[in-house]
Amino acid sequence: MKRTIAALILIAVVAAAGPACGAAPQIRHISADLQKAVAATDYGSVRIKSFPFASEAWTFRKFTFAETLKKLQELGVGAIEAFPGQALAAELPGAKFDENMTDEQVAFAKEALKASGVTLYGYGVVDIGRTEASMRKVFDFARKMGIRVLVCEPADDDFTLLEKLVKEYAIKIAIHNHPAPSKYNLPETVFSHVDGKDPRIGSCADSGHWMRGMNDPREAFKLLAGRILDVHLKDRSDFGTGKGVDDVAWGSGKGRIRDLLAELTLQDYDGYLTMEYENESEAGDPMPAFRKSIAYVKSVTYYDGYAQILRRGWSGYEKYGWNHYGPGYFECDPKTGVLKGQGGMGLLWNGKKVRDFVLECEFKCSTPTTNSGIFLRVPEVPVSDDYITHSIEIQIDDTSTGIHHTGAAYDIEAPKALASRPTGEWNHMRIEFKGMRLKVDLNGKTVLDWNAHPGGKVRDLSPEGYIGLQNHDSQSPPFFRNVYLKEL
Repeated sequence: MKRTIAALILIAVVAAAGPACGAAPQIRHISADLQKAVAATDYGSVRIKSFPFASEAWTFRKFTFAETLKKLQELGVGAIEAFPGQALAAELPGAKFDENMTDEQVAFAKEALKASGVTLYGYGVVDIGRTEASMRKVFDFARKMGIRVLVCEPADDDFTLLEKLVKEYAIKIAIHNHPAPSKYNLPETVFSHVDGKDPRIGSCADSGHWMRGMNDPREAFKLLAGRILDVHLKDRSDFGTGKGVDDVAWGSGKGRIRDLLAELTLQDYDGYLTMEYENESEAGDPMPAFRKSIAYVKSVTYYDGYAQILRRGWSGYEKYGWNHYGPGYFECDPKTGVLKGQGGMGLLWNGKKVRDFVLECEFKCSTPTTNSGIFLRVPEVPVSDDYITHSIEIQIDDTSTGIHHTGAAYDIEAPKALASRPTGEWNHMRIEFKGMRLKVDLNGKTVLDWNAHPGGKVRDLSPEGYIGLQNHDSQSPPFFRNVYLKEL
């Protein structure tokens, strides 16, 4: 459902020049409702997912494109967003990286990218012009270079032509937000232009420029939920543009970087965290700030080293890589990624065998009698119900007791504690299976810490196998979301 701009009522407007000397910055709020929504979000409790790092090439504007790639290789940063006009290489005097490059220069850039192992994912901020010919020139260049995101600030309000080209080329358009007098300086202006458009038209969310305009970037990110296609992540020493207000390393300024990472996690943003560091005094050596920024993000990332095994594809969340055995099925909500069990008793299993691992997910019971489970190390592709005698099931059943209660190794080992949340609330479960040592934490409390062995219905165990989620019936279905796996 579209959100109307009428709901985005401005409740405070402050000049972009920032606060008077010595006065506290007066942040401009998009709307009272959005301000309340941010205040009500418990960002501190969000388990932050892992995001890949990239650099806007402008960070290294004092260097050539070829030199920038070598610096990113040194940093271990695997992606770049190029900007038009950067010198291409010292050995090619006068050559610049842009859509006017010759075939020889394009070949040189591609070879430099290949040699560095850096992916060219984006290009901008680029002037795409107003005509179809000018736009096609940029889109053709993007296709030639393998660029997936074009960052721009379109001059026209009518995006009909842009939508046509986005669909034809399957290349994304991300609207950037330079400060005023840019027409897209306000988050609600960006929203008004992308709302209802093709999902490949969205926002390049530049948190630092919103801070320059006295906007809380958390409100901007939340307003544009589902439409953020690219992020120029910046931290600044303060809001506004006053003397001494500069870009700083992530986590060391007033930009609430952890909150922004939490908001992006809640939105399940699947793009890069792109650093654009603009301080002229440090443009000759932005490497220290980049290293500090990466270290900060890694220090607050919960799911570092995990793979999200219930993923979002182009058309939304899907059960790609998963298979189903037996009666019933799991519905997957393409917008939220929530799995809902229906019918039963069957098994949705992930099509990759794993040995030692950590599995984390959230589950919710629809009624007090919800019955489900998570199967570990299913040794072979399930073709009969026999898999239940060769694998461990971590039980989900708040009504039963002992070896059949939530957190139990079903039919073998009872949980040490009862830690389930009330019916209808989400629970977080962490399962670590290393060798035959099996540890289960439920909502932060260890409920099982056990040397796994056969027993009850289980005749034998395998050192590796598939992971599966059980659907039991349609009257009291289980729900699952945020399924992450780390192989040890």
